[in-house]
Amino acid sequence: MKSNHTSLTSINLKEKNTKILSYILTYAITLLVMIPFIWMIVLSFKENQEILTNPFSLPESFNLDNYKRAFETLNMGLLYKNTFIIAVVSVFLEMIITFMSSFAISRMIFKRDKLKNGLYYLLIIGLAIPPFILLFPVYRITISLGLENTYLSLILPYIATSISFNTLLFVGFLKDFPSEIEEAAVIDGCNLFTLCTKVVFPVVKPVVMTVFIFNILYIWNEFPFAATLISDPSRMTIPLAISEFKGRYNIDYGGIVSASLLFIIPQLIFYGIFQKHIIKGMTAGAVKG
Repeated sequence: MKSNHTSLTSINLKEKNTKILSYILTYAITLLVMIPFIWMIVLSFKENQEILTNPFSLPESFNLDNYKRAFETLNMGLLYKNTFIIAVVSVFLEMIITFMSSFAISRMIFKRDKLKNGLYYLLIIGLAIPPFILLFPVYRITISLGLENTYLSLILPYIATSISFNTLLFVGFLKDFPSEIEEAAVIDGCNLFTLCTKVVFPVVKPVVMTVFIFNILYIWNEFPFAATLISDPSRMTIPLAISEFKGRYNIDYGGIVSASLLFIIPQLIFYGIFQKHIIKGMTAGAVKG
């Protein structure tokens, strides 16, 4: 009895030590990841000269001049409105397009399997194409259509560049989703629209949330397309407007850092709220299939 009790005690002690080590490692990694963000906060209270001469020291005096200058230089309300409209409309449209196309690829019967696989790989191959290569062609198309300095000039490229990633997640999940449920729904009289919206869509919610979050964050941070296609101040997004602190001969580092912090905080809150959905969606969609 004593030997069993001793072995159980040693096992419990090992588990406790392992748990403590895992906590220490987690906190250490979290602190390491937080260092750049903490450094940005410190820099936001420094003057430009102090940032250049002593970037790693604490500020001589904590003042809000950089934040005041950021609000005076940037029309935050307009920038948030532009970014929000572009992000919401883009994600809504791309969600509908990629969900329906992924459902067709994973469920519809083609006369030739090669055609089905070819269509799938055609959509997926976009992951191998850097968006920067598309800047000039997209710019030429936008000018030809007369869409420059409009919301559509950014919404359409964002939808196009998101198709590959969204298709990868949706098809990966739908392939492992049992078709018997859909067959039963069809037998009960469901049409295609009802089948997709009432039966399939509620089941793929984890992947939908993942696609939604990743695309919102991508569009919120996107700069190259915005810098290429938007020059009207009334249509600028937040990342594009922050670049206004960089002049031809001088750079307002304090303004850039403070504006960037104002730009990052909503993303951190958004990510913190929906992080569980990201983990569920990635394990349910990308790992499967």
